[in-house]
Amino acid sequence: MKKEVKDTIIVELGKKLKEYPHFYLVDLAGLNAEATTKLRATCFKREIKLSVVKNTLLHKAFEASDIDFEPLYGTLKGTTAIMFTTVANEPAKLLKDYKKEGIPALKAAYAEESFYVGADKLDELVALKSKNEVIADIVALLQSPAKNVISALQSGGNTIHGVLKTLGERPE
Repeated sequence: MKKEVKDTIIVELGKKLKEYPHFYLVDLAGLNAEATTKLRATCFKREIKLSVVKNTLLHKAFEASDIDFEPLYGTLKGTTAIMFTTVANEPAKLLKDYKKEGIPALKAAYAEESFYVGADKLDELVALKSKNEVIADIVALLQSPAKNVISALQSGGNTIHGVLKTLGERPE
C-alpha cells in the first residue's frame, strides 16, 4: 500500500473518531463470508458503521486524535474491525446477540467518554445508558414528588370544599 493511501485512510479514520462519540473494536476472525455479510446488514439497519482496519493505521489515527486512546493500544492485535455509532449501547446489544455463536469477540470500546477493555465488559456496555436517557430518568424522578404534592392538594381541596359546604348547609 502506498504512503498516500495510508495517509488518506488515517485521515478518514480520524474524521470518524471525531464524528462518532462511541466506537467498539471487535475481532471478526471467526466469521465466514455469509456471517460477515449478515453482520454488516444488521449493522446498517442499526445505524452502525462497520469497517475492517489495519491495526497500525488505526493506532496512528488514535495518536493523531485529541483524545488519549492509550488504553486501547494493547487491543490492536490480530484482525480488528471498528464499529462507529452515535448510540453507546447499540453495538453491545448487537454483539450480545451474536455472542451465542461465539463471534465476533469484543476487544475494547470507547463509550460515553470511558474505556472498556476486554470481552468481559460486554454486559456493562449493554446496560450503559446514554446521557439523554440519564437526564430523562432524573427529570422523571424530580417530577414524581411534585405530582404527588399536586395530587394531594387537589384531593384535599375537594375534602375542604365538602366540609365547608356541609357546615354552610347546617341549620343554626
